[in-house]
Amino acid sequence: MGASQPGSAVTGSPPSFPPTALPAFLELCAGRWMGLRSQFTTSPTPEPAPPDPSSSGPGDDDAWHSSEKGDVVVSFEPSSSPATLGSLVVTAPTGTSQRLLFQADGSLSEEDGSAGTQAQAPLLAHWIGQWQLWTDGSLELSGERGGRSWKERIWFTKPNLRLRSRVEHNADGSAASATFCSEIRRVAAA
Repeated sequence: MGASQPGSAVTGSPPSFPPTALPAFLELCAGRWMGLRSQFTTSPTPEPAPPDPSSSGPGDDDAWHSSEKGDVVVSFEPSSSPATLGSLVVTAPTGTSQRLLFQADGSLSEEDGSAGTQAQAPLLAHWIGQWQLWTDGSLELSGERGGRSWKERIWFTKPNLRLRSRVEHNADGSAASATFCSEIRRVAAA
């Protein structure tokens, strides 16, 4: 039995790899992903308590970075309007969801409220940044939020292996944090 491959629900044909159009890239993002995320921060941390010799060991001063794993579920919604190219609903391991709308003009919006069905009343979308699909098949998102600028790059090395990196800078241009995620698509036996 082989693993299922992501197919194109929009065109009915196998997707090209790497994707050359944004809707195909977004569609390739759909699925359940098992991920490992490493995060590094330059933000000052509170002054630690003096070390307790009975419990300290190597790596106890590692508060500037963390790693965690969890499942992320991504749903692709094809566009129903010429102004948009589609949207992604991303559900984090905590259960919170975010709907990202990719506009045809290169802008990126996020809908307020929880992600739900299209049968619900329309939600208000607000601009959060820009998107650009590069010729190497990677998608770059950028914007500002909470006084910080951010840039995220998403790319695939294989259809079922996705990588993401994100860097945030403070308003003064200094580095604030960096995140790297490697994600493997959970596939079902055929």
